[in-house]
Amino acid sequence: MTSPILPIDPGRIQPVIQAPGQARPAGDFQQALNDAIGGVERLRHTANRGVEAFLAGEGGELHQAVLATQRAELAFELFLEMRNKVVQAYQEIMRMPV
Repeated sequence: MTSPILPIDPGRIQPVIQAPGQARPAGDFQQALNDAIGGVERLRHTANRGVEAFLAGEGGELHQAVLATQRAELAFELFLEMRNKVVQAYQEIMRMPV
């Protein structure tokens, strides 16, 4: 018998980018972008420290290093896709007749 898929606990997820339900004031795009870049960079630094600790034999666990690396990679891919959508939206606006 198969077990049901359990929902993801939002308390365990550390968002890189602010959730859609938590609206920012208008004109705060630059701050949102800076926060997203900072979040991706923090995850990258955490992954690098985990890999370095594992390779140096300083008690770093392999699975923790791999999970941190995957988390950083997924955050970067999400950020890259968001950037692509923003560029697409900008290009679409520029094609609109005035």
